[in-house]
Amino acid sequence: MTLRDTDVEPTGSSLKNRRVVLGVTGGIAAVETVRLARALRREGADLLVIMTPSAQRIITPLAVRWASQAEVITDWDGDLSALNKADAVVVAPATRDAMASHVHGLQHGPLMMALSVARSRNTPTLFAPSMHLDLADDPVTDELVDAVRAQGAHVLWGPKEEGKRKTPSVERLVAETAHLVNRNRPNRRNVVVTLGATRSAIDDVRHVQNTSSGATGWSIAGHLHRHGHDVTCVAGITTTAAPEWLPLVLNCPTPDAMLTECRALANDPIEAWIHAAAVLDYVVESPAEGKLASQQGTLTLPLIESPKHIVELKDACSSAVRIGFKLESGVKQTDLIHRAFAQIQKADMTAVVANRLEDLGVKGKPRGYLVDRQGAHFVLESVQDMNDAILTLIERGTED
Repeated sequence: MTLRDTDVEPTGSSLKNRRVVLGVTGGIAAVETVRLARALRREGADLLVIMTPSAQRIITPLAVRWASQAEVITDWDGDLSALNKADAVVVAPATRDAMASHVHGLQHGPLMMALSVARSRNTPTLFAPSMHLDLADDPVTDELVDAVRAQGAHVLWGPKEEGKRKTPSVERLVAETAHLVNRNRPNRRNVVVTLGATRSAIDDVRHVQNTSSGATGWSIAGHLHRHGHDVTCVAGITTTAAPEWLPLVLNCPTPDAMLTECRALANDPIEAWIHAAAVLDYVVESPAEGKLASQQGTLTLPLIESPKHIVELKDACSSAVRIGFKLESGVKQTDLIHRAFAQIQKADMTAVVANRLEDLGVKGKPRGYLVDRQGAHFVLESVQDMNDAILTLIERGTED
């Protein structure tokens, strides 16, 4: 299907069938409204945009209407009836004047009306301030932010750059909006995602390490966060950067450190585990102190078997949904499914995502196969299919 220039290609469904009111005030960051509106639509959001007069001097309503494919209200003559069905209100950028007006209940425009309606109905509301650093550091600004939060809204600051406190990235704004919209839905879970590679020291400067970019784990964690789940990531070595908006990432580069952290987390009421990390099966038996001298001929490096994390955590996580990953090479599909099912039985898993190394990244090949407790398997054509399948299993829980 050919996309028109006004169309967007979906990246997720966390805001599907959700009405998001996007408020745009007069900060220079209003130029990012086109990108933000389209990013919200990519997650399925149905938009209504309200622009203040000062915002209209920075970006035209015509450009915003093109990006949002929605009504853009610029004055009181707009149709405000849609406010009755709003699932969230996002003000980006949010000036200090806008936050002060909201705190004190001023009604000098339709955006203030939208915010008052949201406050009275406990609709999730997010302010993303943008201002010069001197203004951001003014104690009065702190008082206003505290007052906004005390009234139930959320304030999300961006980075300090070039003497300014800028708005957060578009990706972070979309992720936090989706999380706020979804976090009070039924069946939200506390989830731990392990991801990335692990390493074992040879000496103080060298190590043995397996291969994993961490991209799969970050993708799963981000998907679950946007859908309102409380996600903790236990990350090994990754070459793909973590999304800046994930709330808690614990760095554990070695198999022992990762297992210790998981055991500690298992003392909390964790309801789902995603074991996506590539944990070394064998580690160096006796790492050398200091640095081994080079050009000394052949180096013999004894390796010993490392504890299998999913087995070690079996009892501690017995009441939780547990989804593992199985990567094989040089095997037929039937053997891959058989080995994944054997892993489910051995470690008492809920399901396993099975992959063949030869298929990864190859056009026309599936992303993997989801194998369940009954031995049935389902083809996962894409990363989105994988994320959605894991989301479904987590929200279904262990009652089955």
